Amino acid sequence: MLQLKNITKSYKTGEFTQVALNKVNLNFRESEFVAVLGQSGSGKTTLLNIIGGLDQYDSGELIINGQSTEHFKDGEWDAYRNNSVGFIFQSYNLISHLSITDNVEMGMTLSGVASAEKHRKALEVLEKVGLKEHVHKKPNQLSGGQMQRVAIARALANNPDIILADEPTGALDSETSEQIMELIKSIAEDKLVIMVTHNPELAESYADRVIRFSDGHAISDSNPLATQKASSNYKLKETSMSFFTALKLSGKNISTKKWRTGLTAFASSIGIIGIALILSLSNGFDKQISSYEAGALSNFPISINQTAMSVDISEHAALEDTKPPAYPADKKLYPYDPSENSILHTNVLTKEYMEYLDKIDPKLIDGISYTRTVNMNMLLSDGEKATTLDKGNLSVTPYPSKQGDGSGSYLEQYYDLLDGSFPSEKTDVVLIVDEYNRLTDAATAALGLDYNVDSIDFSEVVGKELKLIMNNDYYRKNGEQFVVNGTASNLMELYNNDKAVTLNIVGVLRGQEDSRMSTLPAGLAFSDELATSFIEDAKKSEIVLAQQEADINVLTGQVLSEAVSGSGAAGMDAGGMPPMMAPGMGAAGGMAGSLTKENVLASLGATEIPTSVSLYPIDFGTKESITAYLDKWNADRDTKDQVMYTDLAAIVTNISGSIMDGITMVLIAFAAISLIVSLIMIAIITYISVMERTKEIGVLRALGARKKDITRVFNAETFIIGACSGILGIGITYLLTIPVNAILYNLTELSNVAQLNPLHALSLGIISVVLTLIGGFIPAKMAAKKDPVTALRSE
Repeated sequence: MLQLKNITKSYKTGEFTQVALNKVNLNFRESEFVAVLGQSGSGKTTLLNIIGGLDQYDSGELIINGQSTEHFKDGEWDAYRNNSVGFIFQSYNLISHLSITDNVEMGMTLSGVASAEKHRKALEVLEKVGLKEHVHKKPNQLSGGQMQRVAIARALANNPDIILADEPTGALDSETSEQIMELIKSIAEDKLVIMVTHNPELAESYADRVIRFSDGHAISDSNPLATQKASSNYKLKETSMSFFTALKLSGKNISTKKWRTGLTAFASSIGIIGIALILSLSNGFDKQISSYEAGALSNFPISINQTAMSVDISEHAALEDTKPPAYPADKKLYPYDPSENSILHTNVLTKEYMEYLDKIDPKLIDGISYTRTVNMNMLLSDGEKATTLDKGNLSVTPYPSKQGDGSGSYLEQYYDLLDGSFPSEKTDVVLIVDEYNRLTDAATAALGLDYNVDSIDFSEVVGKELKLIMNNDYYRKNGEQFVVNGTASNLMELYNNDKAVTLNIVGVLRGQEDSRMSTLPAGLAFSDELATSFIEDAKKSEIVLAQQEADINVLTGQVLSEAVSGSGAAGMDAGGMPPMMAPGMGAAGGMAGSLTKENVLASLGATEIPTSVSLYPIDFGTKESITAYLDKWNADRDTKDQVMYTDLAAIVTNISGSIMDGITMVLIAFAAISLIVSLIMIAIITYISVMERTKEIGVLRALGARKKDITRVFNAETFIIGACSGILGIGITYLLTIPVNAILYNLTELSNVAQLNPLHALSLGIISVVLTLIGGFIPAKMAAKKDPVTALRSE
């Protein structure tokens, strides 16, 4: 059954070589009680370790059931110890933090026996050795004899072929020794029991066969067995320890060191707490910023301008040109034109594009504002004389037309009515005042009011009339040119003309205090519908038709410049006035630059295409849908036909987001230093645990645990510490957010700033576990490489 052929084993210490076994030849029967006697150093314990697979022979051959072990690999030796051998040690070698039942079950656990089956077998063998009443106790609650009985039960539990006992009664009194020997003798009735002892009386009294050893040789054998040829039918069942088993084993060990584990987990969690607090503050401030941006920046429209704009080629892939390589090595200076880094792009706002804008989903748009260069002919009268409305000093702008769900006009939604009513007709005009109910002196005078007073009642404004004069009535032909149809002294005739359109100032409005959408400047505001109706009439007017044919400004006689691509409507004033100053047009004379026919025609109302369009989103969240709709127009179009837009809110948001991300990353980098310290600390703690559990490592290896199982045990321990550290860190962080939020509220009046995102919390928990596993990796590998014989001898 068991054969040793020329087994040799020696140990080297420096240049000295100690021969422990010298060509030992022994054969053992399937069931017999063999006692190996000899003085210390005779080689008997080495023989036991060789037979048990704890130590490897240098030469010779160990044969079990006809199967040679000469070429066994590590995994096969592990399986051999688990399947074929049971150890009974002099010092019991029980795992102290496990119950005696768990100790007995361990070998079966490694061999994959089902939970219910191994528990049943454990109870059977414990009852067999007389410990039925002690199954729930731990080893430190038993006497020496009882602990040895547990060791015997553990050796028997997996039903091995061979029981190896190393001085099984060496630590027991004589009475208990006799009981243990009787128990071992009964086991030998159906198993091979090999006992090493230095007590000849015990050997003679209980053993069936006594082999004496001296200087590594078997010098006598009371009942030798001749060599027998045996066919090999020996099969090994590979051992394995699941991670759950490793967790259970390490968890029970950790439970005996609660304070140390708790302090370790807390110390390891400090880095997690720091990063979690930073992330919670960053998350909270991001939400605060987003909330502020959604309010403060929601009034920033998406603007589409007809005028030329400088486009950075690095910002638009479609416009990118070949650039020279950065950071050249040659020592040369390269002059360059900065305009080469950008191009001048002019948006061509066509009728087709305007129709495309009209089809935008109304649920996305709160209002659309059009800026037109048309100079509408508005007159103001004090009852005695009429004058042209001075648009140079009084802002006259269209208010955004309402889109969306139709729940009230743009003005009704974002402006407070101070007096009068909101406009309901296209001829209704409103006066916008600032948050202090103010209007500039010049603007007040332009309205025909006395500004040399402390205040003016709104009643003097509400009900005031203006007259809109169409081009054919406002201008008359004078030779080859056109002039205003009258002078300052007789504009009353135009004012009282039946064809004049009466405009009424129906209300005084002020932007709502909490509204971010109240962006109209102080002055008069009219509907775009009024402007478009004037344009429709103006396109058929005599002055427009004449200007279309002429190469000069029909108002001033000035020669017009050729249209320059990209010039657009540059030079228009805030009220839509071109820089061509004609008599009676209400501006101060002179030209700010070259004037084209297109400029003049636009100012006379020859085109309904606006110079710019402002799209006001319903809220901050709809901007993305609006820009996606605008981008759709540019798809598959040449660069010159594309229409660029400006979303200032997106620019501000990107900048603030980048700054916040940068600050967060820097703070996390500082906090991460403590994680590195934690990693080193975990490595030290795991190494200490390896030192403390060295004997446990030897016991597990004796029971058949593989090297990777030992690694798994300590990985499980670091996993538990890492999980506890992560849970503790996240829990403490959530608690700390309460005082942190209270302090921040007192300092900034910002509520609920610190908010830890659950995904961040989960990620940090995972990071905690991963870092502790990394920290414990090397000590765990060191544990797996420990020699089992040396480990069993440690105290």
